[in-house]
Amino acid sequence: MRAFDQACQLCAHEIEAGDFDVLFANSALHYYVPYIMRHLQMKKVLYLQEPCRFLYEAWPVLPWVSNAPEDLEQADLFRPRRFIADYSLLQTLRLQAKQEWLNVRSCDHVLVNSYFSRESVLRTYGVDAKVCYLGVDTTLFRDLGLPRERVIVGLGSFDSIKGVDLAVKAVALLPEPRPPLVWIANSGNEAYRNAIIELARSLGVELRIQMAISDADLVAILNKATLLLYTSRLEPFGFAPLEANACGLPVVGIAEGGIRETVQDGVNGFLVDPEAESIARAAGQLLQNPALTRQMGERAVINVQRSWNVESSIDRLETILLQAVSAKTGQTG
Repeated sequence: MRAFDQACQLCAHEIEAGDFDVLFANSALHYYVPYIMRHLQMKKVLYLQEPCRFLYEAWPVLPWVSNAPEDLEQADLFRPRRFIADYSLLQTLRLQAKQEWLNVRSCDHVLVNSYFSRESVLRTYGVDAKVCYLGVDTTLFRDLGLPRERVIVGLGSFDSIKGVDLAVKAVALLPEPRPPLVWIANSGNEAYRNAIIELARSLGVELRIQMAISDADLVAILNKATLLLYTSRLEPFGFAPLEANACGLPVVGIAEGGIRETVQDGVNGFLVDPEAESIARAAGQLLQNPALTRQMGERAVINVQRSWNVESSIDRLETILLQAVSAKTGQTG
């Protein structure tokens, strides 16, 4: 953290030497809110994709409670050995959380990708953020008019937080002959991947894992599949449902996080409970009713082109940046 802060101070020094009106910063890997915010006096706009989920979500357990004693009768808050063992970890967590809190409060504007994320930022930092929706490239993700195949696709890193295990369990509940589940990822956890491969084998699910494929191959698969399973948990926004929709592919997704703002239940997909039975039920509707699937796909394409294209997202962002500059200079319009 100290090294990152020092690097940000150097960057801030160089920026202040220039003739800039506003700093537009984005989320930083590992630290989420970049430290540079505290070192600049100019107007600062931060696009924060999400707070540090590791610190604030119990997935699988909140880090600051993980080592706490379980037995109340034997708990001793002042046991020196335990106190010394936990001190370094707890202090590091507290320090990281405090630095994030200071950094985000140094911003003039905090932008987020969904109303769900706005609520998350308010709960985490006590700061009001403004929703500035993202968009997808509809010149790349588009309906190619290819014949659909009886295939289910998943899109996202091969990691537990994406719920690949839940997708496999849902497909296992579909009647025979089950469609294969094609999971497309650009990263993943090897141990989790091996466990899911074994789970799929034990449940009789044909799991095809596609790693780091080209954009063209991704678009082709989205144009050939019947539906996208989106089993991510508490995803702040989620590009995958919009990319699938842009290719005419309906989505069956868990009704959590930002997907509730992009998928309209019964219009361009189904929003379901995080249970294999609920997911399988919705997927079955699309698999058994090609006319419904086609209708949803057509509506999905229109919805993305109208409301979720990248050009519109750029306009929204530029408007906010111009407002920030106007506030600084006293200009209007």
